[in-house]
Amino acid sequence: QVQLVESGGGLVQAGGSLRLSCAASGSDISSYAMGWFRQAPGKEREFVSTINRSGNTVGYADSVKDRFTISRDGATVFLQMNSLKPEDTAVYYCAGRRTYTGGVTYDQSHYDYWGQGTQVTVSS
Repeated sequence: QVQLVESGGGLVQAGGSLRLSCAASGSDISSYAMGWFRQAPGKEREFVSTINRSGNTVGYADSVKDRFTISRDGATVFLQMNSLKPEDTAVYYCAGRRTYTGGVTYDQSHYDYWGQGTQVTVSS
């Protein structure tokens, strides 16, 4: 069993930055591929970014590529968000998937554990 707790959300002006953190506990998180997803009001939850077990392979949605950076350090996964836009406003969720391979996971249905989410609001 894995518990995931996100933090770092808040209100920021367009063009600003935020750094989200996802603290994992309860299991050997080094065996998990991790991902960030987001859900805007009235929209379905969508993929944002993923990182593999070792942290040497990452993936991004086209909408955030070159602006967001995912990383991991021990039991914490980070999402550095720069050049934020109003359309980035959403609840951001951290997710974990136990895996025995070194790949990344883009499909949210493949994730086993989810955090409670953290709100990110970008004002124009």
